[in-house]
Amino acid sequence: MSRSLTDPWTLGGVTIPNRVVLAPLAGIGNWFVRLQAKRYGAGLAVSEMVSSHAIHYGNVRTCTELLRIHPDEHPVSVQLFGADPDVMAHAADRVAAAGADIIDINMGCPVPKVCKTGAGAALLEDPARAVAVARAAHEGSGLPVTVKLRTGLRPGDAKGVTVAHELAASGEVAGLCIHPRHASQRHAGKPDYALAAKLVEDLPVPVLISGGLRSADLARDAFEQTGAEAILLARGSLGNPWLFSELVGTREAAPTREEIVTEVNWVIDSAVDHMGEERANRYLRKFYPWYIERLGGTRGEQAVLQAALQQAPNTSKARELFHVYLPAQSHAQAPEYRASGLFSVQTQPV
Repeated sequence: MSRSLTDPWTLGGVTIPNRVVLAPLAGIGNWFVRLQAKRYGAGLAVSEMVSSHAIHYGNVRTCTELLRIHPDEHPVSVQLFGADPDVMAHAADRVAAAGADIIDINMGCPVPKVCKTGAGAALLEDPARAVAVARAAHEGSGLPVTVKLRTGLRPGDAKGVTVAHELAASGEVAGLCIHPRHASQRHAGKPDYALAAKLVEDLPVPVLISGGLRSADLARDAFEQTGAEAILLARGSLGNPWLFSELVGTREAAPTREEIVTEVNWVIDSAVDHMGEERANRYLRKFYPWYIERLGGTRGEQAVLQAALQQAPNTSKARELFHVYLPAQSHAQAPEYRASGLFSVQTQPV
């Protein structure tokens, strides 16, 4: 029977209204980024990667900011990383108390500072520990547990496939998310959707896929090619929450300039609520380029706006810069708004 991205499904007993999911985004996927995805139609959102050790030892910022869950997010999954089963069990218990519906374990992160602790993609080298960590998360929290992993560490390596089979056979996981690239590829290279399809066929648990789903067409094609239970949108959704709406069939047209600027203002409001004005002003500098690209305009115009935003002294100035940006202006008209004083940064031609 054919399935649609708009069909509801269950994961470990949790009902999810559709098959479009926000992937965990390291350093980005806090409560308001997840809530944004949900506002635009995501059936499930997964948090940014959170250290089980930081939770276990009571790091204040981790426990107050990274475990913050908005009432409108549910269902929501919190992704943890770590390699110590005892620490993972205690951290998972804290995550359940914070209100998570699902726990996801990261076994795919290739970043050296994570792998050198034995966590992330390093767990692909130790299937027994990988299973023990997943078991600890489930027993510690009482919640369904999923695992996100890569297919291997480097080209020619299938250790991730082995770990996927071990986890599925153990009965400790409610599902697996496969990023069908080797850890050494990071986000480069074409994902191996044929391998993902083989895992979907062979494994006795739901398999979700991520990697390379930058547009609605690519996401739909991967969903059809692999037969996966659901798809996870990652970098393709940054600055483009409308992608969720497109995939769940509630929108076809691209957002207008006014809609984009309105959404930027919502993001700014949420960031200030999350961390205060001063920190939010710095934190949002990595968000602005995603929306600038979405606004359009020439490369030169985008470069001027980007440079000005990176030096904005506060979020009020950032709002003003977005408000006056007119991407439809020609090169001949561009100096008029640059001379206004808002865009005071001098840049070289692009």
